[in-house]
Amino acid sequence: MAHPKMFDDDDPVLELVRSIALALPGAQEKISHGRPAFHTVKVHCYYGGSVKAGGEWIAHEQSVLLHLPAAETRALAEDPRGFLPAYLGPSGWIGLDLDERTEQDELAELIEESYRTVAPKRLIARLEDPA
Repeated sequence: MAHPKMFDDDDPVLELVRSIALALPGAQEKISHGRPAFHTVKVHCYYGGSVKAGGEWIAHEQSVLLHLPAAETRALAEDPRGFLPAYLGPSGWIGLDLDERTEQDELAELIEESYRTVAPKRLIARLEDPA
């Protein structure tokens, strides 16, 4: 059964995430479980997530899910914007709520760091030497 679409194409926060994520070498977008997923061979970030609390699903519509090194994941877990996403959280992923006040530089650094944890070495090398 196909998942319903769980995002708005006109969302300006999605457009910011999309512009950052797709600027990375070899990055592409696909829809996974109703949400935008940015990937090369493996997914390096998702747009939107949810948590289950008290038997209820709580959507984090404007958020990014990232696969970061453990120290950064722990730091974001302490940030009021951070959350442990359903399904992916136990595998080391962390969610970060976004809004119009989100700093583009911080978001770009986090998405690139997530990319570096899963992208092939040949693509990561292009970050250092784009020629």
